[in-house]
Amino acid sequence: MAFKPIFLRTASVAALVLAAPAFAQTTAEDATQTTTTAYDADADVQEGGEIVVTGVRGSIVGALNVRREATQIVDSIVAEDVGKLPDNNVVEALQRVTGIQVTDRAGGEAATISIRGLTDPLTTLNGRNIFTAAGTSFALQDISANLVKQIDVYKTRSADQIETGLAGQIDVKTRRPLDFDGFAISGLARGIYSELADEINPNVALLVSNRWETGIGDIGFLINGSYTRTKFRNQNLQAGAMVPFATETPPAGSGLTPLERIFPGDRNQNWTPGLDAGLPIAPGSTLNINGVDTPYYLSRDAVIASDLYGKRERPAVNAALQWAPNDRSVYTAEVFYTGFRQTTMNSLHFSFADWWGSIPNPAGSSFELYEGTNIIKSRRAGAVSGFNSGDVATSKTDSFVYALNGAWDVADRGKITADLTYQTSKNKTSFFAIRTDRGPLDLDIDFNAGGGLPAYSFGNQAVLTDATAWTVGNLFDNGTKSEGSALTFMLDGEYGWDEGFLRRIKAGFRYDNRDADSFVRDQGAGGLGVTLASLGQGASFTNKGFFDNQADIPTSWVLADPRGMDKDAIRTQYNAANPGTNLLLSDQLTFGRVFGINEINTAAYILADGEIDLFGRPLQIQGGVRYVAIDTDYDYFDRGNNFARTSVSTGSEKFLPSFTARYGITNNLRLRFNYGETLRRPNFGDLNPNRVLTGDLSRIGFGTGSSGTANLRPTHSKNMDLALEWYFERNSAIYVTGFRREIEGLVVPLTIREVIPNNYLPRNETYTEIFNITRPVNASNGVLKGVEVGLTYFPSYLPGPLDGLGFTGSATILDSEQTIPVTNNEGEIVGSTTSSFFGVSKFSYNATLAYDKGPVGARLSYIWRKGFLQSNEGRSFANPIGFWRQPEKSLDLQLTWNVTDDIGLTFDAVNLTKAKQQNYYRFGDVGNPEQFNSSTMLIDRTFALGVRFSM
Repeated sequence: MAFKPIFLRTASVAALVLAAPAFAQTTAEDATQTTTTAYDADADVQEGGEIVVTGVRGSIVGALNVRREATQIVDSIVAEDVGKLPDNNVVEALQRVTGIQVTDRAGGEAATISIRGLTDPLTTLNGRNIFTAAGTSFALQDISANLVKQIDVYKTRSADQIETGLAGQIDVKTRRPLDFDGFAISGLARGIYSELADEINPNVALLVSNRWETGIGDIGFLINGSYTRTKFRNQNLQAGAMVPFATETPPAGSGLTPLERIFPGDRNQNWTPGLDAGLPIAPGSTLNINGVDTPYYLSRDAVIASDLYGKRERPAVNAALQWAPNDRSVYTAEVFYTGFRQTTMNSLHFSFADWWGSIPNPAGSSFELYEGTNIIKSRRAGAVSGFNSGDVATSKTDSFVYALNGAWDVADRGKITADLTYQTSKNKTSFFAIRTDRGPLDLDIDFNAGGGLPAYSFGNQAVLTDATAWTVGNLFDNGTKSEGSALTFMLDGEYGWDEGFLRRIKAGFRYDNRDADSFVRDQGAGGLGVTLASLGQGASFTNKGFFDNQADIPTSWVLADPRGMDKDAIRTQYNAANPGTNLLLSDQLTFGRVFGINEINTAAYILADGEIDLFGRPLQIQGGVRYVAIDTDYDYFDRGNNFARTSVSTGSEKFLPSFTARYGITNNLRLRFNYGETLRRPNFGDLNPNRVLTGDLSRIGFGTGSSGTANLRPTHSKNMDLALEWYFERNSAIYVTGFRREIEGLVVPLTIREVIPNNYLPRNETYTEIFNITRPVNASNGVLKGVEVGLTYFPSYLPGPLDGLGFTGSATILDSEQTIPVTNNEGEIVGSTTSSFFGVSKFSYNATLAYDKGPVGARLSYIWRKGFLQSNEGRSFANPIGFWRQPEKSLDLQLTWNVTDDIGLTFDAVNLTKAKQQNYYRFGDVGNPEQFNSSTMLIDRTFALGVRFSM
């Protein structure tokens, strides 16, 4: 390689210097010289005496070496070659990293990631901050694992790193041409079988790179492309929310009939939806109804089945051109493109379970209670209504990153790097849904027949698949458009010394000018009043085999299918059936701008590295401070007032100190301490005061909505970490890290009841002017603390075929507490309570058994995380507001057979045990998975066969 940076000789400095082109404002690729180099007597000795470990063990040991050499606390994933991460995207690859928790596995992939319980990691690509459309973060699942060279998870920060993200930083590194000695080509092709969708999905990638020695220096060019297509099926079964009902003998004066549902606010019925712990569940609990103490039962309002069919495509291209005119400078130009295309069809089946009449069921309504409670476990209900909804949604995203970078060695021990980046991202969505309604049916239902799954049947099941028995109802037709761009310039310089206390000074500057805009369109209409069958062939769809025969429920139902319809023809038909309705046709549809923002972030930092001897051993320290100034100008346009414009300007500045000490107790035993401060800036959408309204879809008496808060402040965190690492063999280590985060100004949701007359919602039976509106506010402080333990062990003493067997695993214990504001009906904060952080599992672990011997490589991985509080609901019902996730797990397998040095065959299996994703209601001591079960989603099991080559 023509470019050889001058390494300063302390480990703390070497960890921050790039071995490839430097990228400003980020901790350097501190282990690129060690990620494939370890010391193993069984490895092949390469030319010059370097010992290289390859294959499965090579990637694991490479990640260990990144941690060992870094100044900060870093965990990594290293891909030795294209396609050698046994995962489909970056999020899935990260689930085996210490302290990482992954959730939301719908659609055949993991989508949400947290680091030590916090869900806002800064996402960077080759050290550059990236984003999706009008958001402030990037959807990591959009990055194919095929493009990845290395992923670094920084859990601590230094002053030269971008300041945002309380959780830490995830830096995804791609390959560059000067990483290779000459011409290189590699690729893969995989077929991934989805059990739930019963489809085989392609995953292909190709990398071509070359470098040339010319009269003007070394020149290299690389292009790396990837394409994945996933057809998936999400199947979700849900017992509805809890609401109160009269007993079979309501007291005189209450005005209630036997088992009548008790609605809030009707006939002086005095109960408040959305209490923290819900309504009391003790037998004989009462409500004050018309001045009378009235006993009540708690039961579910509905049962819901969602059968979603989807197709998702992700094209991606990474291209890089490098020029190294001499061994003291490198220039890099690169382009990174990611695309996302998704179409889904949701077959929604919704049946109410709250009717108290007995007609036409002469046996009347019967029920069973959970012992020792007033909660109905099972019941028979006569003449319940219901609807189906055929919902088609599309989403398209295109994101581009263009970058120019220069890195120069200056004098003997100096270095300057400069980086100019322009990026743009656009997203467009659409949603088109048609409801169909049926007549009353008798319902027998057990809300938890075992394992959290409801069981139910109707008096006339044939109605569910009879298109003549369904009336075409409401139409929902809306979409969004968002776009974002940013121009970023970064400049860094450093100078180092070999001796004395002061070993390096580094300083830098970053300027980021970010724009984002959001647009919406929304229209709808009431029912057509005709049968579904009358719409003709291709206008309906009947699903089959719902929930994989794992529950005693209907497995098939008919509904409208917008995919087979002429949408303009159906809009015209709705216009004719609803006088006064004027649905726009395709060529008339326009988006209204609702939000626009310009944010300028200016930052500067200085840090210094020093070293002293302590008890004859080196103590390496690093201290620095980062100054950040943020100026924001934004406009919002009121959808409820003809898009009237309001402009707001805000500004803030902050000094963020950092300090790191690393002490080598022995050659193989290291102690680290880090203190740093980070920020979480508000999401742009959380600043938008526009109210997004949803009508009374479930007929509970009010709708719901959300709105941003214009004066949200950044959240500030003080972070402390203490780590002890023992590298007891050359390819093995055990490490323990304790950490604490003290967080001020956490954003939490507050919900208040509002009346919004003459709002923009379509005028149909779901229209309402009463809403529960939820807004984000800086009304919480919290503390997150915990311990991580990790082990990587490849024993060197195993005999014969067992040689090559190893283990890597980790466990994380977390404890979190945040204040949650208590409000009155007007939304005023009148007190506070405490709660766990959202998304934090108190305990999680992962374990991987690895084998690498000769042509065979294998990994068997298991991950598990304890149940956690996912979110709080919108205070609409009588159950506890906490929405908890049950423990999550996944058992995955990867096998590789290297047929030759250049060709390998692979087999991968994900979710071998067919684990499910389940939720339930709980707040404090009230709630459990049995009596308060909510939803269950099947998680796909996939099997993949593939071939990859490299030469």
